[in-house]
Amino acid sequence: MTDNVSGAAVRATRARADSRQRVDPIRWLAFNLVCAGGSLGLAWLGPVVPLPVPVRGVAFVLSVLVLPLATVLVPVLGLRQIPRGERKMAWQLVYPVIAGVALGVFGHAAGDHSALADRGEWVDAVVVSKEDSGTNHCDLRTTDGRAISPSLSEGDGCRDARSKGDELRVRYDPKGVAGPTEDRSADPYGGMLMALFLVAVLMGTWGGVRQSTWHRQYGGR
Repeated sequence: MTDNVSGAAVRATRARADSRQRVDPIRWLAFNLVCAGGSLGLAWLGPVVPLPVPVRGVAFVLSVLVLPLATVLVPVLGLRQIPRGERKMAWQLVYPVIAGVALGVFGHAAGDHSALADRGEWVDAVVVSKEDSGTNHCDLRTTDGRAISPSLSEGDGCRDARSKGDELRVRYDPKGVAGPTEDRSADPYGGMLMALFLVAVLMGTWGGVRQSTWHRQYGGR
């Protein structure tokens, strides 16, 4: 009788462990989808909506700092059953942090591109001043005297050869949110963002599953 009860308890314990092992990939996949999607979505929405400046600032911090860090801190801090001296981090978790930061940065650039495609206007502009301390930035105004904000970045046309008084044709955002650009090409960020998103989700899920496995080895649930 005792042996039967003991065997049933063992089988029940194994069944619970098997169930948790099956749930782990789904749980970590959902978590990393939220983090990676949040980094990309918040960064992209800022210039596209456009969000108010304070809200846009908070959204950008969440997208490039808080959510990427969460992909490593949540699985690592969840190792409650493991003695502090023996806690470790799965190497896979490095990738979602890096990819998450990149999703925030390039997602914002893609948002600028989408905002300009939606509401941007092509105008003839003049370089009013140029700042070249590390990265070039050109202050512009239209040929009829209207200021263009924000400034033109190096990657969007403020090259080393530009100088005060130069004329150029740019697409700018009348709302002053998305940065102006000389670029006429289609969205250059789609493939990069998809690759970063997949890296963040897949590697984050793999790392989270490994952390959960270590956790159970010390009696964690």
